[in-house]
Amino acid sequence: MALLSTSNLRKAFGAEDLFSGVSFEIQSGDRIGLVGVNGSGKTTLFKMLTGDLPNDGGEIHLSRDAVIGYMEQHVCNNLEQTAYAEVLSVFASLLGMERELEEINLALQGKPQNQTELIERQMLLNDRFLREGGLTCRSRARSALLGLGFDDEQNAMPVGVLSGGQKAKLQLAKLLLSGANLLLLDEPTNHLDIASVEWLEDFLKGYSGAFLVISHDRYFLDRVTGRTFELSNHRLTCYKGNYTTYLAQKQENDLTAQRKYESTKKEISRLEGMVAQQRQWNRERNIRMAESKMKVIERLESTLVKPDEAEDSIRFRFEPSQRGGNDVLAASGLSLSFDGAPLFRNVDLEIRRGERIFLIGPNGCGKTSLLKTLLSRYLPDSGEIRFGAGIDVGYYDQIQEDLHPEKTVIDEIWDSYPSMTQTEVRNALAIFLFQDDDVFKPVAALSGGERARVLLLRLMLSRANFLLLDEPTNHLDIGSCEALENALQNYEGTLLIVSHDRYLINKLADRIYFLDKDGTTEYIGNYDAYLERVKETAKEPVKEQQEPEQKNLYKQRKEQEAKLRKTRAAIKRAEQEMEQLEQEMEQVQTRLHSPEIAADYEAVMELTKELSRLKEQSDSVFLTWSELSEELEEAGESA
Repeated sequence: MALLSTSNLRKAFGAEDLFSGVSFEIQSGDRIGLVGVNGSGKTTLFKMLTGDLPNDGGEIHLSRDAVIGYMEQHVCNNLEQTAYAEVLSVFASLLGMERELEEINLALQGKPQNQTELIERQMLLNDRFLREGGLTCRSRARSALLGLGFDDEQNAMPVGVLSGGQKAKLQLAKLLLSGANLLLLDEPTNHLDIASVEWLEDFLKGYSGAFLVISHDRYFLDRVTGRTFELSNHRLTCYKGNYTTYLAQKQENDLTAQRKYESTKKEISRLEGMVAQQRQWNRERNIRMAESKMKVIERLESTLVKPDEAEDSIRFRFEPSQRGGNDVLAASGLSLSFDGAPLFRNVDLEIRRGERIFLIGPNGCGKTSLLKTLLSRYLPDSGEIRFGAGIDVGYYDQIQEDLHPEKTVIDEIWDSYPSMTQTEVRNALAIFLFQDDDVFKPVAALSGGERARVLLLRLMLSRANFLLLDEPTNHLDIGSCEALENALQNYEGTLLIVSHDRYLINKLADRIYFLDKDGTTEYIGNYDAYLERVKETAKEPVKEQQEPEQKNLYKQRKEQEAKLRKTRAAIKRAEQEMEQLEQEMEQVQTRLHSPEIAADYEAVMELTKELSRLKEQSDSVFLTWSELSEELEEAGESA
C-alpha cells in the first residue's frame, strides 16, 4: 500500500527551478535514503511533503492511513520540564487515559449514580490503554533516551540547560516514539556518537513503518536503507538498493548514457558527411539519398539526450612540504581534568610516519580535548608528549573556532598566507567552489559546509606532514566527503583523525585507538576489524602470564558467569510472571464484560480493584525485567 506518492512535483525559487518532474511512491515498510549535494533541495522536498512549503506544480497524495513524523514537529518548547518528561510528552494521550482511569477508579469507590456509565467508560479506556502500549510507554521513553546517550542524571535535567545537540536528540527520541508510520529523518545521525548511531540503526531495522532519510553517513545508509532517491540536476532518480548499490548503478548508468551519446553523435556526424557528399554531386538520385539520410539524422537527433554534467565538487590534494622523521608522536601517561573533574587518564599513543590513526569513543570522553592537549592548547595534569624531528602539524577544528566571522573568504585565506598573489588565492578558492563574488562573502554568512571548505583549503595550503583532524566530514555533503577521502588516501604524510564516520574509518584506518576515562585501547585495522575484535574480546577471557592474576581472573569470570546465570533466570521468571499477570488481567476483563457482573455493583468494584492491583504488579515486574535486560546487555550477553 502506498502511504505517499508524488506526481511531477516542482519547486522554484524566482525564475529558476530547484527541481521539477519529481515523481515517486513510498510503500508501507519502505526504507529509503535521499541523497544529493548541499543545495539540491532535499530538506525543501521534506517541507513540501509535510505541507510546510507549497509546491509550484504537480501533486502530493497522502494515504488516509499515513501518519507523517518529522523532527521539526517535535520542537522542545517547555524549557522547564526534565528531558525525560519532554520525551514522555509524546505519549500525552496515553497519560491522559491513565489519569482518567485513576479518576474513574476513585469515583467508583464512592458508589456514584452513573456507575454503569463509568464502568463502560473504564472498560473502553482500559482496552485502548493496553492496546496502544500504555503499560510500556515510560520504559520506552527511558530506553530511547539511554540509547541516544542520556544517563539518569541527564534525564532529570531541565531542557533549558541542555546543549543544542542534546535538544536535537530529544526531538529525535520524540519522533521515533511518536507513533507515526512514515518518518522523515533529516540528518538524524548529527550530534550522535557511534554507539548512539548503532542504537538508531537497530531501532530503524525493527521499525514497522516506512521512512525517508537524508544523511551523508554512508555506513548508516548502507545498514538501514533498501532504496535510494537521488536529487541531482533539478530532478529525482530512484534506485533499488542501499547507498553502495546505488553508487555502482549510477556509475554504470552514467557510463552507458555517455557511450550512447557519443556513439549517436558519431553516427550523426557520419551521416551529415554523406549528405554533404550526395548534395555535392547534385543528381536526382543523390538528392533523394541525401533527403533519406536527413530523415535518419532528424530521428537520431530527436532521441539524443546529453548526459548530465557532473555537479560541481571539490578536487584537491594534501602535499606535505617535507617528509619528517619516522617517529611522529609518542605520548605516555596523559591525564586531563577540568575544575577538578577528571576527563581521562593513562592515555598512551605511538604514531609512526605514514600511519592513518583514528581516535573513537563516546561523546564527552575527551577526544577533542586530547587533540588540543597534543597541540599544547590544554596543559595535561600528567604525562609526556614528544613529537619527532621535522614534524609540521596541521589542525582541522570541527567547531570552526579558528575562523574570523568579520573577514571575507578571500581575506581569511590571504591573511593566513600573505606571500601568495591574489590570482593564486582566487585559483585556490575556485578549487573549493568559491568563485566570482563568492570570495567576498563574509565568513559569518557562510553555511557550515562552506566554512568546512575554507578550513580544508587553509589546511591544504599549510603543507603540513602530520594532520590532526577533528570530525572532518561534519557539514560536508557526500560528494565533498568522497573528495576528502581521496585526498587523504593519496596523502603521503601522517594522520590522526577523530571521527564517527564509520565509512571513512573503514576506508582509511590502519589502527584505531578507543578512548574512555581510563585511557586508550589499541585495535589493528579498520572499523569492521575493530567491531570483530570487540565481539571476540567479549566472548573470550583475557589470558594473563602471571599465575596469581590468572587465578584471580578465573575467579572473577566464574563470579560473573554465576551472576549472569542468576540474571537470565530472573529475566525468565519475570517473563513468566508478566505472561501470568496478562492472562489474569484478561480473565478479569472478561468477567467485567459479562452482563451478570455489570449489574452487580459490589462485584464490579472488587474486579476493578483487582484489575488495578494486577496492572500495578505488571508495571513493577516489567520495570524489573527492563532493568535486568539492560544489565545483561551491558555484560555483552544476549537475553
